[in-house]
Amino acid sequence: MSLFDWFAARRKDQFVGKVIQETEEGDGLWGKCPECGQVVYRKDLSENANVCSNCGHHNRINSEERINLIADSNSFRPLDKNLSPVDPLGFKDRRAYADRLRESQASTGMKDGVITGLCNVEDIPLAIAVMDFRFMGGSMGSVVGEKITRLVEKATEKQLPLLIVCASGGARMQEGMLSLMQMAKISGALERHREAELLYMPLLTHPTTGGVTASFAMLGDLILAEPKALIGFAGRRVIEQTLREKLPENFQTAEYLLEHGFVDKIVPRTKLKSTLTKLLKLHGFNTKKRQR
Repeated sequence: MSLFDWFAARRKDQFVGKVIQETEEGDGLWGKCPECGQVVYRKDLSENANVCSNCGHHNRINSEERINLIADSNSFRPLDKNLSPVDPLGFKDRRAYADRLRESQASTGMKDGVITGLCNVEDIPLAIAVMDFRFMGGSMGSVVGEKITRLVEKATEKQLPLLIVCASGGARMQEGMLSLMQMAKISGALERHREAELLYMPLLTHPTTGGVTASFAMLGDLILAEPKALIGFAGRRVIEQTLREKLPENFQTAEYLLEHGFVDKIVPRTKLKSTLTKLLKLHGFNTKKRQR
């Protein structure tokens, strides 16, 4: 193994952390909770939104499962589903970016790391984007940024509330400056959505980091988070080395951010749909045309 490969593998282990542990479950009908060690029946776990009934640990779910959890049955209508990424820089590190894209597309069945569309939540219309960490760590490239921007603009045009479910390692380095530009592009679209007096809620899931946190993940009218989600910009070790101080054990968790005013509410996954419904109704959205 080369020195570059060693550092890359070490960094991946440090960044993903608990995410790696979550995949180490038994095969078959039973699994083991990575948090409390309880043996769980997979069917029961699935029926409980993949939340451990013993300790409340939120196991990772993919974008399709997330949409099924939030949207009314058969109400989701995808947007821009055929928008595909390219390799504008001809980027190559240990492997070519084009190869990484093909591998992620084959393993996930997705074109890129986000699904966008319109749906109903208890018959209330909602524009929704769901990032998927399986696709290159949920990184934000040009297609992710373009699809989210188009969704925000569609929500503004149709006078709809907006929900973005965030799960990301940040901007996609293989697209360089083009990925960083998405931060400003999405933020601009969200500002126009705000000027139209429409509701935007980001839901921060494990993990939400980097350029996503530095842009649209923290621009919501109401910022929601899942329990114990990792939320931050730079990594814990980088911050400790910069400040030369030991950080609290719960630093960059949803609970720490709630305590310090960066998150408005922590919502268990099993109560997500009912909570969204209450918030939408509270802000004047219902099955009828919104009264202004």
